[in-house]
Amino acid sequence: MARPRGQRSNARGGRERSEYDQKVLDVRRTARVVSGGRRFTFRVSVVIGNRKGKVGLGMGKGTDVTSSIDKAVHQAKKRMFEIPLTQSRSIPHEVYAKVGAAKVILKPAREGRGMIAGGPVRVVAELAGIKNLTGKILSRTPNKLNNARAVVEALQMLKARAS
Repeated sequence: MARPRGQRSNARGGRERSEYDQKVLDVRRTARVVSGGRRFTFRVSVVIGNRKGKVGLGMGKGTDVTSSIDKAVHQAKKRMFEIPLTQSRSIPHEVYAKVGAAKVILKPAREGRGMIAGGPVRVVAELAGIKNLTGKILSRTPNKLNNARAVVEALQMLKARAS
């Protein structure tokens, strides 16, 4: 039987391939003490994007990592947004954002300059389809989720340049 175009499955007949690429940003294990020991839960941060200007960030909690990832992906799909990209696959202008203790600055870069960013800035920008960008996390917080939220907020503040 022929499969409709665009739908793929792996050799073992598993799930179809999603239209979005995803990357697990952070996995945190939390514990609460109950009679008989500790009960662990997981918090997972996931970034999804189509590498063409759409990106989303989601967070999921659960008793195992796979269910947490599924919840995070579902939330990220609901929170997806479109960003304006220039011809050189960069952002149209400089932008700064602060979320909690996380501070981020993103600057456009010339064609061929590449991605000069690290951590959550690089992950979010790559999945959004940005090729030329200079980004810097100005805060000292190691919290990847808040840093990614700051990047997302900065990208949502972008306005398309009038041509």
